[in-house]
Amino acid sequence: MSIEQNLDLDKLLDSMQQGLNTQIQNINKNDIIMVGIHTGGLWIAEQLHEKLGLTSTLGSLSISFYRDDFTKIGLHPEVKPSQLPPGLDDKHIILIDDVLFTGRTIRAALNEIFDYGRPASVILGVLLDRGEHELPICADVCGQKITLETHQQIKLSGPKPLKLTLGELVRE
Repeated sequence: MSIEQNLDLDKLLDSMQQGLNTQIQNINKNDIIMVGIHTGGLWIAEQLHEKLGLTSTLGSLSISFYRDDFTKIGLHPEVKPSQLPPGLDDKHIILIDDVLFTGRTIRAALNEIFDYGRPASVILGVLLDRGEHELPICADVCGQKITLETHQQIKLSGPKPLKLTLGELVRE
């Protein structure tokens, strides 16, 4: 049985929704801004934004300019600009990504968010956590923790339908 068969996206999203509901139960929904990391995190955030009934504008982050390896790998030809709603100060940010691996993408996302303002808090939600972090970053809400071989990666494709596939890791 492949790893893709063990991962039911609907169940993972439901698990994330339940975890986020617990995290935000004492926060005024008007003070919450959800932000998805381009691209997979944004696809997940779109679904969770609707499931949670959030009315604020959904933000998107393209962390390309904030990567710590930007000077080594250069700019990806399909970089999209970030779109964050104004007024992040004192808001509660729900940051969503597809796979938490080394933690470097999340570090870059946090740097960019704080360039836009000073939120009251940041809640990190990820669909999958590989658990091989290089930085001290952990998710507050996780659809599922997974273990892969070092040479493997899991990729989310979409946006409709969303699909997880297992492949070979390409280190940049």
